[in-house]
Amino acid sequence: MKEGPDIALLGSLIGDPARANMLTALMSGKALTASELAAEAGVTLQTASSHLGKMETAGLLHLRKQGRHRYFSLADDDVGGLLEVMMGLAAKKGHVRTRTGPKDPALRKARVCYNHLAGEMGVRALDSMLAEKYLTLKAEKLDLTTRGIAFLRDMDIDTEQLEKSRRPMCKSCLDWSARRSHLAGSIGTALLDRFYDLGWAKRVAGSRIITFSPRGEKQFLEHFPL
Repeated sequence: MKEGPDIALLGSLIGDPARANMLTALMSGKALTASELAAEAGVTLQTASSHLGKMETAGLLHLRKQGRHRYFSLADDDVGGLLEVMMGLAAKKGHVRTRTGPKDPALRKARVCYNHLAGEMGVRALDSMLAEKYLTLKAEKLDLTTRGIAFLRDMDIDTEQLEKSRRPMCKSCLDWSARRSHLAGSIGTALLDRFYDLGWAKRVAGSRIITFSPRGEKQFLEHFPL
């Protein structure tokens, strides 16, 4: 028997179409019930429960019970990051679904990627922060600069608190639609939360789409120029 990490197990779990649809639905960052995930996957509740049990056992999902309800979410940032990278790679290699619809342009412009901003506006934020020298990129590693700390503090983001987190402060995440990188990590999450708090943007109910108000988009473009 070969030794080392069992990537075949993860591949088989993620590779099943029904399970892949469930995991993609959870990329919204919201916890969903088994019934909601069954609808996303197009399977019966009994089949969905079997799939969810396997993914929970493998450490891909986190189960939280609240009263009579059971809610599932992605286990952690590592799972979300892996899924976004796989989606980016699939898009880059041309493995895309052919179904399109009116939501596509909005998804490509701005959407939530687990807990941070993705899409064209997410890519712009990272490009701008690199151009303004708020971040540096060396050997695929992002680092926050002194200028970046000042920028974030001006936006009322507590960088000292972010440094205490076990999560990486900043990392790049391959965007499946733009096929370029956007900003993830605790800074990416903090920025998206700040956009919500400022009233610049909001989540579309039942979707991963993020919409910016006219004033919010104007402010965003001013803060993240190219």
